[in-house]
Amino acid sequence: MHNDNQAPILWTPTADQITGTQIHKFAERVNVPSQSYSDLHRYSIAEMPAFWENFIEFSGLIYEGSWKQAVEAGSSMAEARFFNGMKLNLAENMLAGEADEVLVIETNEYGVQASYTRSQIRRQVAQLQASLKNLGISPQDRVVGLLPNKVEALVSMLAVTSLGAIWSSCSPEFGVTGITDRFGQVTPKLFIACSDYLYNGVQHDTLAKIADVLAITPSVESLIIVGNAPESLSGLPVHNYAQMLENEALEPSFERFPFDHPAFIVYTSGTTGLPKCIVHRSGGILINLKKEHALHCDVRAGDRMLYYTNTAWMMYHWLVLSMASGASIVLYDGAAIPKTASGLNYDILWEQTSTLNVSHFGTSPKYLALLEEAGRSPSKTHGFDSLRMVMSAGAPLTPENFAWIYNHVNDDLCVASISGGTEILGCFVMGNPSRPVRAGEIQGPALGMAVQVLDDRKVSVVGKKGDLVCTEPFPSMPLTFWGENGDARFYDEYFAEIPGIWVHGDLAEIRPSGGVVISGRTDTTLKPGGVRIGTGEIYRILEGMEEIQDSLVVGYPVQGDMEIWLFVVCAGSATLDENLRKRIVHELRHKGSPRHVPRRIVAVEDIPYTLSGKKVEKAVLQKLMGKAVTNVGSLSNPNALDSIKSSVEEQLSNEART
Repeated sequence: MHNDNQAPILWTPTADQITGTQIHKFAERVNVPSQSYSDLHRYSIAEMPAFWENFIEFSGLIYEGSWKQAVEAGSSMAEARFFNGMKLNLAENMLAGEADEVLVIETNEYGVQASYTRSQIRRQVAQLQASLKNLGISPQDRVVGLLPNKVEALVSMLAVTSLGAIWSSCSPEFGVTGITDRFGQVTPKLFIACSDYLYNGVQHDTLAKIADVLAITPSVESLIIVGNAPESLSGLPVHNYAQMLENEALEPSFERFPFDHPAFIVYTSGTTGLPKCIVHRSGGILINLKKEHALHCDVRAGDRMLYYTNTAWMMYHWLVLSMASGASIVLYDGAAIPKTASGLNYDILWEQTSTLNVSHFGTSPKYLALLEEAGRSPSKTHGFDSLRMVMSAGAPLTPENFAWIYNHVNDDLCVASISGGTEILGCFVMGNPSRPVRAGEIQGPALGMAVQVLDDRKVSVVGKKGDLVCTEPFPSMPLTFWGENGDARFYDEYFAEIPGIWVHGDLAEIRPSGGVVISGRTDTTLKPGGVRIGTGEIYRILEGMEEIQDSLVVGYPVQGDMEIWLFVVCAGSATLDENLRKRIVHELRHKGSPRHVPRRIVAVEDIPYTLSGKKVEKAVLQKLMGKAVTNVGSLSNPNALDSIKSSVEEQLSNEART
């Protein structure tokens, strides 16, 4: 069996690169030797109040007020409070910096569309802020946006949060059910939406969808439309977004609110029930993301970040909050690999990364796998001299993903696989520009995050798989879940399994190197014969087979045990014949173990994903077991569920005849 515990080192920063990083400078500030990240991490946990106080001064946080203790322990981890007495404004921190510096570049499938300086964005925020006040928007009102990743979404978020109201957004490709399952729960007062959006070279109209949403969301009092729209929709007068900016306001005002004041409501995928509405506090997400950007990603003034995302995914918030650390941002709107008259354009994101001198590029494993499968090599046609970090979220990077970046993008940069969740609007484990990068490993736990892996005995282990947990409070813990019994539902979701400890739901392993490997979600963990296998272990092996384009695996319950059922999409002209079946079994047996070998292998046309690019094993299992799959509106390709079930039924029927 292959020994994953000694993953090869793919990149090591030079001494000059290390001393130039912000994490090195911060380590010097707190008198911890920067050569030992484990020492710095221990300091951030053992002396948590001092760590956070030192960091907010290091990062230049804009705030007022004082506090007795930076961290006040509550009766439980969930009730701990940070910086009780601090007041700040999220938008003020995001908009701080040089007035004439380019802050936002708006691009799409056809290239760069516009650029805006910080002063131009500040003025647009001031103008929209004034109009929102006239509409009666006040602190803690919910304002929702059905908007693409363009400047209007950013300005709306900033104007709303500047007033102390709560911002929540969805991407316009969501269906009516997916939208109302989210927005309907939070009873919004104002709805800001686009009349149409671009995807794969096609403009898609959204006005009918907006009318349907309004018809079943009676709390909405005002409607703003970006683009062309009639005078009214569903009985509500339409305010034109452009006209909302036609006033004389020059600078936004920034009332400062308590650290725990709510800023965002974000949503879990909701593929097996209504999405959970997670309320995030402004101070917590601000200081935690400033920490992630500055220390773990080495974002500094003058840097530029392009992260491929939509407004529904947590990575949208992660992207735009990098402005608070001095970065300018590229807002890309459209498909990652758009269709054109001459075929798929695999180079659009890399072309923009190169020409716009992007320093931080964010993506997903699926996107990288598609490029590798297509034989693309961006470095042959583009230069990436400015690029210092490639980040990936949504699922763990495989060793093949790491290798492709170093071989085909740039061999001198930090590849950071990052992992956390919507629940914390940040990361538990992530990159580190001052440490070596090992194939297939996340570089380590984030500072201030008391991450451990617990085995079935609830004992902390290294070199073995177990539950990823966090044993100490952190500032970006959710404030609550929106709605009835929100506090109780929040506690039950993360603290009920092991009282006083956050159980995140990931199956993980901390390696002797200090790196972390995540194998999948614990609620989809495979347990044939009682042996725990993460779905990611199987995916990593299959991604090395050129005949397999994509795959999904579930644990199907049978008579007190579990069978592994594997679904594969074959690449190109390959077919799932007996030879390929044998190869799959051989690879899984020898690179995994006999327990990794599936009981059933089924060829399918497509693998279902959420709109944020995550496989939905749990929804597939529910479909196969005849259970209802709710909120299919959160899936990018819901028909794949029916297709998988039909393929299984066909295979079972063929077996019965033979």
